[in-house]
Amino acid sequence: MSGTGTDYQVCIAGTGSYVPETILTNEDLAKRVDTSDEWIFTRTGIRERRIAAEGEYTSHMASAAARKALEQAGLEASDVQLIIVATITPDTLTPATACYVQQQIGATAAVAFDISAACSGFLYAMKISKRLIADGAFENALIIGAEKLSAFVNWEDRTTCVLFGDGAGAAVLRRAAPEEGSVLATEMGTDGRLTHLLNIPGGGSACPITASNVGDNLSALAMQGKEVFKHAVNRMKEAAETVIQRAGLEAEDIACVIPHQANLRIIDAIADRLSVPNDRVFINLDKYGNTSAAAVAIALDEANRSGAFKRGDHIVLVVFGAGLTWAAAALRW
Repeated sequence: MSGTGTDYQVCIAGTGSYVPETILTNEDLAKRVDTSDEWIFTRTGIRERRIAAEGEYTSHMASAAARKALEQAGLEASDVQLIIVATITPDTLTPATACYVQQQIGATAAVAFDISAACSGFLYAMKISKRLIADGAFENALIIGAEKLSAFVNWEDRTTCVLFGDGAGAAVLRRAAPEEGSVLATEMGTDGRLTHLLNIPGGGSACPITASNVGDNLSALAMQGKEVFKHAVNRMKEAAETVIQRAGLEAEDIACVIPHQANLRIIDAIADRLSVPNDRVFINLDKYGNTSAAAVAIALDEANRSGAFKRGDHIVLVVFGAGLTWAAAALRW
């Protein structure tokens, strides 16, 4: 497929999400590590998180969310032209998790690939797919944020194991008719100088997991929380302000802000700096914890299906993750 030079408007035609059945509460974690419900909730805003079942992989959750998004969009899997899966917890290093999703949902005509931008991945995928649809290369795209973070957590480290959960969210983007909504503005950025603040040190070519280091938890998430917090607030604020300005909006025009679901203190700080009332900020962090690339995608679907916004409303999505990476999008629904 090649571009036509025409700049089409692009809308979100459907959303979907999936979370595993198993709930891991703060009280459950207190039985495994030295923590408590009060300690976790007051510092993070998290009450519980979902944990994938044995034999349930990132691709399975991604496919479940994808099917719901396709159903809402009224699109058959066989008509999907592009699949982008954002994940840092792929089924396998290769092939891409998107290839497994293509197989599982029957989207045999789609080009499929993954992107790795941590918690920012879903909005990175939105910007990429918007551009590819707008220039005529594709008519539609299925973008998915999906993570099985429970497989990459050190369950003996109370500073990180309390934060993360599993799940997937998806959206269908397509060419928009004149009366439909559209993706008004997108922004993304990276600061590779700060890779050390949040990473999974082992499992790649720089540090393969071997018999000699297998017990060192090198394939588990490691984070310098205070430094990440500071950068998250600043970068998310800047990215959100950028897309709001590009879209020609003011704070009072925004019906709903959907931020990355990592820490309630970060979310509150972002709402305050954007001058958006808390009742216009969508939060499901308490139920799911931080699901990385899936977090904003799950939140978008739940906000959509719960009536947090309606057709014609303006919404802003904003995220931040390892890399360090950040992104934002302003939409007219």
